[in-house]
Amino acid sequence: MQLTGKTALVTGGSRGIGRAIVQTLAGEGARVAFVYQSNAQAAQDLVAELAREGLTATAHQADVRSKAAADALVARLCEEWGKLDILVNNAGVIRDTLLATMSEDQWSEVIATNLTSVFNFCQAVTRPMMSARYGRIVNMSSVAAEFGNKGQVNYAASKGGIDGLTRCLATELASRGVTVNAVAPGFIETDMTAAVRSAAEAEIKKRIPVRRLGKPEDIARAVAFLASDAASYITGQVLRVDGGLTLGGF
Repeated sequence: MQLTGKTALVTGGSRGIGRAIVQTLAGEGARVAFVYQSNAQAAQDLVAELAREGLTATAHQADVRSKAAADALVARLCEEWGKLDILVNNAGVIRDTLLATMSEDQWSEVIATNLTSVFNFCQAVTRPMMSARYGRIVNMSSVAAEFGNKGQVNYAASKGGIDGLTRCLATELASRGVTVNAVAPGFIETDMTAAVRSAAEAEIKKRIPVRRLGKPEDIARAVAFLASDAASYITGQVLRVDGGLTLGGF
């Protein structure tokens, strides 16, 4: 297992892509902690499922928009584990609507949850990882950051911000053995994309060269690779995992 002996923190880890990431990292041998917002049952179900498989994960309720919450959790994990090797910033929401009718709350919630949370947790892990001269940070972006979609001004802005943050932080931390990369999913079968899929799944598949929607596990495997020592010479990159969707434009 390529992550044996590593410790990892995943935000937004109880459902969808986050859940698959937690499962994959734990399956590769990492000791995993994950953050959930409100669905305690889903979080505990995941912990129990992994325990039955002999794998280790712990669930932590926190508001990822809170800098204090991020600092406190990272400090706790570093104290308990002695180190934190991997951070995966996966927490995110969508509040799609056209800009003309978008409320300030719809803008602010998406920016705070998707982008500010990445700042919060990246800053919290920076000093421990720099001191250890080792770290892997993987941020969850989206193809929407580069290829605009109607009704997603807030979402695309948040993901574009993540791409820029990823590249800049990579240059700041590279000399200390810390890599920073992002994964940009295309259309993935999750609760978040359910509404779009129910309305136009057949048409969407026609636009994807591999002729299928992605699965959370497709994203999780890419994250696990970037979090491993096999990716030690990769930093500052945004890896599209989209079945070829963006080859001809979005």
